[in-house]
Amino acid sequence: MKKTVVFVRPELKNGKWIFKNINGEVVNVPIRDIMANKADHNGQWLCFDHESGRARRVDASEVEDVNNVVEQPKVETPMEDPILNFIHNEAVKLRPETIIMPDLKWKYLVRSAVRGKNIMMTGPAGCGKTQAAKSLVKALDRPDFYFNLGATQDPRGTLIGNTHFKKETGTTFCESVFVKAIQTKDAVILLDELSRAHPEAWNILMTVLDQGQRYLRLDEHENAPTIPVAEGVTFIATANIGTEYTATRAMDRALVDRFIIVEMDVLDQQQETRLLKMIAPSCPDNMIDTIAEIASITRKEVANDNAKISSAVSTRLTVEMAGLIADGFTLSEAAEVCIYPFYDQAGGVDSERTYIKQIVQKYCVNDEDNRNIFGTDDVKSPLPF
Repeated sequence: MKKTVVFVRPELKNGKWIFKNINGEVVNVPIRDIMANKADHNGQWLCFDHESGRARRVDASEVEDVNNVVEQPKVETPMEDPILNFIHNEAVKLRPETIIMPDLKWKYLVRSAVRGKNIMMTGPAGCGKTQAAKSLVKALDRPDFYFNLGATQDPRGTLIGNTHFKKETGTTFCESVFVKAIQTKDAVILLDELSRAHPEAWNILMTVLDQGQRYLRLDEHENAPTIPVAEGVTFIATANIGTEYTATRAMDRALVDRFIIVEMDVLDQQQETRLLKMIAPSCPDNMIDTIAEIASITRKEVANDNAKISSAVSTRLTVEMAGLIADGFTLSEAAEVCIYPFYDQAGGVDSERTYIKQIVQKYCVNDEDNRNIFGTDDVKSPLPF
C-alpha cells in the first residue's frame, strides 16, 4: 500500500513559505506559517499526512524517501480562499507601523470588517482607537464616512435629516449625509465617540445596526420611507467605557450587543518608546525614553488599589510632549502645558498635580528652569525614588 505522507523542508521566499521535498521539488501542502517557522528555526522537516490533513515536525534523521506518495486530488485549503488569505496573510502587511497592537487583534479587526460586522473599539482615552479605525479604512481601500457622535447636539438632523420651510416651495426634507453613507455599497462608517452620543442617536441606530433589520426610517420625510443598509456596509464605533469618563453615558446593553468588541491595549514602556521614535524622530532618544518612563510610572500607579492619581498619562499626551521637545521645549515646559492641566491641584501637597510634578521633577535635573515645586529647599518626596 502506497504511503500518503510527504516530508518537506520549509523555505522562506519573498516573505512566503514554500515547501520542498527530499528531491528539492516544490510541493503544495496546506501547512500553517507558524509551524513552518518553528520547523525552520529548529532545523527540522515537516511530515504532512494527506489522509488526515495534519503535519508534524520531525528531525532530519526521520526523513524518508517517499517518492511513491499517492497523488492526492487538489483540495482547496482555507488559505487559497482569497478573502481568508487577505485576512491571515496580507492584512498584517497593511497595518501601519504606528498602530501597535497584537497581530491577533488586527486580524480580528480586519476579519470583522470584511465580513460586514459592527465593530466597537474600546480602551482608555488617547490609546489610538480612532487612529486604528482609520488605518483599517485605508487598508481596506473602501468608501468611508466619519461621524463624531459625541460632538453633535442634533442626533436626528445628523442621522436622518432636517425639514426646511420656504415660502415659495413650502416644507421640504433634506436627508443627512448618513443616509447617503448607509446606501453606499461596501462603505466603512466610523461612529466616533459613541459612548458620548445622545440617547436619541442610539435609538435611531438600533435598527440600522441590527443584523436582522438593517434599515433606517426617515421619520422626518413626508412619506417616512424605509432606507435599507447597502450590502457590505461596516460600522466601526469608538467608545470610552469606565467610571473615570464622567462625560460619557452608560450604553444600553441592547446597543452594545449589536457590536463585536476590539479592545485596544495600553502600551508598555518599550512599545511607547518605539512608537515615539517613529512619530518624533527628531526628539532625542534619551528624552523619548524619559517620556515613556514617566507614562509607564503613571499607568502602574493607576493600577494600584490606593492610587494617588485617577488617570494615567495617555499615548496622545506622550506624542504631544515628544513633539514639543523636538521643537526645542524642555521636559519641564512640555509637562507644564501637556500633563499638569489634566490633574487636579486641590489638596495642596497631597494633590494629584503635586504627585505628577514630583514624578516629572526627578527627570528635570538638567532643566535650567527646574525649581522645587513646593517653593522650599527641604522637601521629602513621597515617591519611592
